[in-house]
Amino acid sequence: MGQAGFWDDNEKAQQTATTVSRLKSSLGKISAFNEKVEELQLMCELVAESQNGDTSDYETEITVNVAAMGEEIDILEVDSFLSGPHDSCNAILSIHAGAGGTESCDWADMLLRMYGRWAERRGFTAEIQDILAGEEAGISRATIVISGPNAYGYAKAERGVHRLVRISPFDSNKKRHTSFAAVDVIAEIQDDIDLDLDEEDIRVDTYRSSGKGGQHVNKTDSAVRLTHLPTGIVVACQNERSQHKNKATAMKVLKSRIYEKMADEKRAEMEKFYGEKNQIGWGNQIRSYVFQPYQMVKDLRTGADTSNIQQVMDGGIDFFIHAWLRAGGPLARSKNSGVDD
Repeated sequence: MGQAGFWDDNEKAQQTATTVSRLKSSLGKISAFNEKVEELQLMCELVAESQNGDTSDYETEITVNVAAMGEEIDILEVDSFLSGPHDSCNAILSIHAGAGGTESCDWADMLLRMYGRWAERRGFTAEIQDILAGEEAGISRATIVISGPNAYGYAKAERGVHRLVRISPFDSNKKRHTSFAAVDVIAEIQDDIDLDLDEEDIRVDTYRSSGKGGQHVNKTDSAVRLTHLPTGIVVACQNERSQHKNKATAMKVLKSRIYEKMADEKRAEMEKFYGEKNQIGWGNQIRSYVFQPYQMVKDLRTGADTSNIQQVMDGGIDFFIHAWLRAGGPLARSKNSGVDD
């Protein structure tokens, strides 16, 4: 960064500066922890060498510090698992309602809220990029961009089918219903990724935004949908007022999805990602959220579970994410093929 001409290419310089900041932050946490260890060792030596006087205050301080450092090293351990080539990138998270009409659309909307709360808890930002409302309630699909340090590294744990069991608020007979929704997560690949896309292979459709907006948003064809004909991948963006900005954002997402699909094909032997969620239904879920007849959220890949469903729906999902990362991430196998009924 100190070299002459470093800032001549402002965009590349900003990317380098961001990388340097991320690395400094990671190394800074480890250095700070090592300093605490050295200070604690010195304190223990002083207490051990003390032959007279009351050392109970020091012993209490040591006990408190050790407990706090135990929590801190847990965080450092989880961070150490985020070594993938794109783990530091932002995450593009998509939610699709499964079969079941209104029930599944409402469940997809609940998941959208949950991930928004999770991003807020972690200090990330979550921006809705594309959303399609359900016919009666909830959403049929939605795509959000979660921005923050290692956002993709954490969010990729959520990729798969999520299953809900509850007494339906839409059923006058108050019967128990099961709903499914699929969550897809890809990394927001930077523009410098080496992907040769032929413009003739991309169909561009424009339409009016369907979301809430001002006088301009819903009166012009500002929303953009891109279809990559060779792969059939479709992305859309409608959150910007400008059609040009929406197209640029959609192109970045399209590039990210194509890159992820190529990577998935190379990792087919790992039976991960796309293979896990071909069907949004029974037997493919990664996590079950049971509201009735009892309360339990259980991750079927790791066996991690909790009865505090309200905390989970308010974004408290780090417990599951950390368990998945510790279990080997994409290599984690299902520990419970059954259903929490």
